[in-house]
Amino acid sequence: MRAAAIFGLGTSSSGLQPFRAKSATTWTEGLPVSSSDADAVVIFGGDGTFHRHLPALVRLQLPVLVVPSGSGNDFARALKLRTVRDSLRVWRAFESGKIQVRAIDLGVIRSAADSEAAAPGIPGPKIERYFCCVAGCGLDSVTARRANQMPRWLRRHGGYALALAPALFELPAYPMRITSWNGSGEHREEKPRLTLLAAFANTQFYGDGMRIAPQADMADGQLDICRISTMNPFELFCMFPTVYFGRHLLSPKVEYSKADQARVESEMPLEIYADGEFVCETPVEISVAAGALRVIAEPS
Repeated sequence: MRAAAIFGLGTSSSGLQPFRAKSATTWTEGLPVSSSDADAVVIFGGDGTFHRHLPALVRLQLPVLVVPSGSGNDFARALKLRTVRDSLRVWRAFESGKIQVRAIDLGVIRSAADSEAAAPGIPGPKIERYFCCVAGCGLDSVTARRANQMPRWLRRHGGYALALAPALFELPAYPMRITSWNGSGEHREEKPRLTLLAAFANTQFYGDGMRIAPQADMADGQLDICRISTMNPFELFCMFPTVYFGRHLLSPKVEYSKADQARVESEMPLEIYADGEFVCETPVEISVAAGALRVIAEPS
């Protein structure tokens, strides 16, 4: 077997040693040029590293294993790979043919601004930007931007929660319209409403362990949409810890639904972050690429 190893920030080839030991796999470093150059890809890093390589991974269609080594490891957590040891165990099972590759969904973001910039005045194809975990705007974007400005070691030790703390007292709410469609063509359209946070999830987790979308399934071909209406600081302070257990859905200020596709519009451009990385600004369309990524993981 031939495998390619990719190393994110803060990782190095030394992390590959346990995978090399007692293994007949031939290893190279760096992203393969074509699918014929390797049989699998192993990524050492967190959500940001994985996010940046998604377009190439979709194009190559090679089985990929994530080794949680970043400041945020929510994608690995969703695949039940909480430690390097978990990833090593799954890799050994893959090498020996004991587990099969799984096909999972990815989220897709299309920005109208990309199309207009490509050909002013002439409608064109919209650029597709993939995400593996959760895309969001509002309070989530404010928090992600602040967290990304922190030192890496601090981001890895509760950085998202620390970045969120000051925002709990600012509570930036924005007029936002979310239109969603399901498989039968039915759609739900509404007037713009003040929204504190809107999250569009492919997996349950984001923000280093927050279970924002407890009903999310990476293989159901749907987005899980979690929308939090404006609330006072005391309400949000009380609700915040419950997000780690998915109990925020009990709040009357939280709306939760599933859809095949959604469109987000706002009176002023709002930043969209996905997997903790800045992607674009509203208006955007968010959908699902069913079975777009092949992962090495135990059955769900």
